[in-house]
Amino acid sequence: MTNFFALRETYEAYGLPWKRGILFIGSPGNGKTHAVKALINKMQQPCLYVKSFKSEYSNPHHNIRQVFREARQSAPCILVLEDLDSLVEQENRSFFLNELDGFAANLGIVILATTNHPDRIDAAILERPSRFDRKYYFELPTLAERIAYINLWNDKFKPTMRLSEATISQIAEMTNGFSFAYLKELFVSSMMLWMQGMEPGGMDKSIISLVAVLRQQMSSATGENTAAVSTA
Repeated sequence: MTNFFALRETYEAYGLPWKRGILFIGSPGNGKTHAVKALINKMQQPCLYVKSFKSEYSNPHHNIRQVFREARQSAPCILVLEDLDSLVEQENRSFFLNELDGFAANLGIVILATTNHPDRIDAAILERPSRFDRKYYFELPTLAERIAYINLWNDKFKPTMRLSEATISQIAEMTNGFSFAYLKELFVSSMMLWMQGMEPGGMDKSIISLVAVLRQQMSSATGENTAAVSTA
């Protein structure tokens, strides 16, 4: 994106539209929002952050128009649309598309959207070229990434808390399917449990005992989400 903001004259000289659509795709807790924040901090450009088009005193159509109007007035800028699948509904889809690439040029605007559920996004938004033509996938961490993440935490621990190499390998295997958010919760909860006794080596027992608890929470959350989708 750094090059995009610096190359306006080049885009115009070659007849390229000076705008961009980027979509971050992945299950919750794998770094999409952190990546958005990091990009915003790095770019040092004006940013509009949108989590809903609904409000108490205005209808979604008015709010969509207002969001894009402010983005055009602030350009060059970044327009962040968090959870695009929940922002754009059947009732406001046509209105959103018109603001996205209708008569207004949206020059100098990078639209940076995120979604946990790309399957819920209309194909006219997801697949059509020139809307979100750059897609980046945030997958669940692999075994190697889980080992690296566990070591990152372990290196910060005081000596009495540090995990053994055997426990690190065991936890990395046991947490297959965990997102980075659940891995973080595993460490935070384990530290709180360990502090009840503060025994040397006790952290190993604490963290192993909590893996099953968090996996059950993950299963329950997934079941609730599935039920909500099937009922809708």
